[in-house]
Amino acid sequence: MGNVISRAKLLVGAVYLINQTLNSLEKRLKKSPGLPVPNPSLPFWTVPKSSIAAIQQPLPDHADIVVVGSGITAASFVYNVLEADSALRVVVLEAREVCSGATGRNGGHINAPLWQDWIETKEQHGEKDARMLINFRLAHIKEMQAVASKEDILKESQVRETEHLEVHLDKDTFEETCEGLAAWKADMPEVAGDYEAVASAEAQAKYGITEGAAGVVVGPGGAMHPYRFVTNLFAKLLERYSDRFSIASHTPCTSIQAPTASTPYYTVRTPSGNVLATHVVHATNGWISHLVEPMRTKVVPTRGTMSAQRPGTALGRTTHDGQRSYVFYPGGLGYDYLTQLPAGEHELMFGGGWAAAALASALAELGCADDAAFSVPGAAHLAGALPLYFARDAWGREKGRTKAVWGGILGISADGLPWVGRLPHKLAGRAPPPASSAPRAPHKETGEARATTAAPGEWISAGYTGEGMVHAWMCGKALASMVLDKEDAIQDWFPETLRITEARWKKANLEEFISHKMSG
Repeated sequence: MGNVISRAKLLVGAVYLINQTLNSLEKRLKKSPGLPVPNPSLPFWTVPKSSIAAIQQPLPDHADIVVVGSGITAASFVYNVLEADSALRVVVLEAREVCSGATGRNGGHINAPLWQDWIETKEQHGEKDARMLINFRLAHIKEMQAVASKEDILKESQVRETEHLEVHLDKDTFEETCEGLAAWKADMPEVAGDYEAVASAEAQAKYGITEGAAGVVVGPGGAMHPYRFVTNLFAKLLERYSDRFSIASHTPCTSIQAPTASTPYYTVRTPSGNVLATHVVHATNGWISHLVEPMRTKVVPTRGTMSAQRPGTALGRTTHDGQRSYVFYPGGLGYDYLTQLPAGEHELMFGGGWAAAALASALAELGCADDAAFSVPGAAHLAGALPLYFARDAWGREKGRTKAVWGGILGISADGLPWVGRLPHKLAGRAPPPASSAPRAPHKETGEARATTAAPGEWISAGYTGEGMVHAWMCGKALASMVLDKEDAIQDWFPETLRITEARWKKANLEEFISHKMSG
């Protein structure tokens, strides 16, 4: 009986702790993420700072487009708008320094989810849309390489193709992965031919991974220095379009006022003054629901942990030289991810650690928008995991350990896919300016004044669910075409499954998505 009573008390205690955790989580999910905290942790990527990090140009009285946020989505949108149109006036507002959010804090991976959810995606959206989504993700590395080359920032941005390894330590999950890979290769042989599964012994010998690995999937991948890519590109645009493009860092957008009878534009409010605008583009990812409240629980801020570490003596430039990238699946929920810088000390940019924490600690990161700190259990895992992921002779002697640890805020989508497009009136919560407020210019042939953009409104690209480097750039490019009223330019490559609609908004359920991921 004593044992039964003890177990009953233990069960009651466990249920109490779970309820406390879930109650706390529920409150966070319903709460506004607020503005980004003013004292974020310092990412290794941002040392040294860009020359435009703290640029704070005067706000104009009026702009055709105000972009809120200054990460890779904003950079893509602005680049594609300015390169396509010679007259629109664009302003970027950033609450902190330029590129101080998720883009300047992530792992630098350009490695798309491909076969991992192929079967499920095909069943959910149909094979045609699933194919388009895969090709959309794969387009990022080539697109960003082309932009970096054209703008002469290839060296600084380090955009490069890699040999990408997905390392599985658990035999059952590796077998499931092989099944998914086989199905994907059968359906999309034109792009899947370079990917292969390599079993335990061969993988260990060929790639120097731990003896405990069940196998790897190897294929083309990519990596970059996201902070240098964005800040160098913005610097180029500021110089080239100085008459109509500006950036105001340390200038948060605190609210957006709908048009009035006397002011047929949005009034974008900041502590430094207001800007009248025809279009407002929300490119704040995890912070999106601060200004767009109906997106609360549809895009949820979640804190991740990243680190920069010295490699072991044998894992240096002679064996990798920044030309490999990794994802490690230890078994169960979650994964870790790794790239290596191609210059300097060839530091290892290593992130993850979420699944290594206790459930309560892991769930505490969900709904958290504070990147001044990071998960201590997650950081502890990252500090010790790398030598265990590689074979002893492949890792070599220790050279030291962690050089930097920082937190970053992801935007978790309630259905796992980004939200891109014009915000429906119901979700924006504000009436748009009248059509007559759209910027106009004479037609080249007829001379007739015509609108140079789509109808005025608010626009969004957010909710990348930790996969921003294979979604954000092309989402920003697509959004630029939408705002410029050039939908025909994207119909062959933009997945309509990503477009934001009221129907999709109503259907997306965060609890179901999380439950599915945790059970699956």
